Amino acid sequence: MADGTPGGEASRAGLFASLTGLFGTALALLQNRLQLLGVELAEERLRLLSLLTYGAIALVCLSAGLVFLAVFLTVLFWDSNRLLALGIFSALFLGAGIATLLVAMNFAKSGSTLFTASLAELAKDREALARDGSANPR
Repeated sequence: MADGTPGGEASRAGLFASLTGLFGTALALLQNRLQLLGVELAEERLRLLSLLTYGAIALVCLSAGLVFLAVFLTVLFWDSNRLLALGIFSALFLGAGIATLLVAMNFAKSGSTLFTASLAELAKDREALARDGSANPR
């Protein structure tokens, strides 16, 4: 009070404490969001690894089964219609390969859901900050 401004030191100390609290809250919020991003990355990595593993196992098993079935049926029809059996199996395998390629291309074109939860939370934070800012215009 000796400087001529009543409560000047107390007002500066209160402002500094408010800014420190605000900065601490912002850092905690940022830390939470970064942890959420890390969890989402780990979940997406595990999902992709599982998808690739099960897909590779299924591909090997189904391919072997189809080849053995085609060989069995070709040998079965060897005396009467061997060329027809080979033509049908060739057309079936090529058709299945093309259909699978088209499905894989559509799957690749569709976007990933990676970071959707984080982006939604950040949007909520932005809306809350905008709402608080407009409610308390000082």
